[in-house]
Amino acid sequence: MGQLIAKLMGIFGNQEHKVIIVGLDNAGKTTILYQFLMNEVVHTSPTIGSNVEELVLRKTHFLVWDIGGLEALRSTWNAYCSNPELIILVIDSTDRDRLPTTREELYKMLAHEALRDAYVLIFANKQVMNNSMTTVEISQFLTLSAIKDHPWHIQGCCALTGEGLPTGLQWMQSQATAN
Repeated sequence: MGQLIAKLMGIFGNQEHKVIIVGLDNAGKTTILYQFLMNEVVHTSPTIGSNVEELVLRKTHFLVWDIGGLEALRSTWNAYCSNPELIILVIDSTDRDRLPTTREELYKMLAHEALRDAYVLIFANKQVMNNSMTTVEISQFLTLSAIKDHPWHIQGCCALTGEGLPTGLQWMQSQATAN
């Protein structure tokens, strides 16, 4: 996972960068955050409010906001939308029933003025589960091809093992160096 942090550091220059991690409750947002930070699984409970972590790597500061996904907290997501450079949306690939809610929340966020320049990385988490949807299924259901004003990428992953997370960060790096 040290490589993951090194790649994250290589994405940005020597300034502070804001990243928000959002998704419905139980999607794996906090687990992914702590995979980034410690390369280990941290047993979590539902996030009430947010977790904020700062990564300082070779003079580069990352302010990472992991925002709670419980229904009562989703209305506060806009409070964290003060011009982040990257939105990471985490989806539970086994939760077919709530995918319409995820789609609705995604498009609400993308309509927010403060997010007009943000890149969108979608982690389709829990891909190791037998009943998980593929990234193609999720992409089609969310109509990601309709998103024209935000660079986006969907990446299958498993937060518990870290599988797929480095590939998502590689996409982030290619976007940052292209612009």
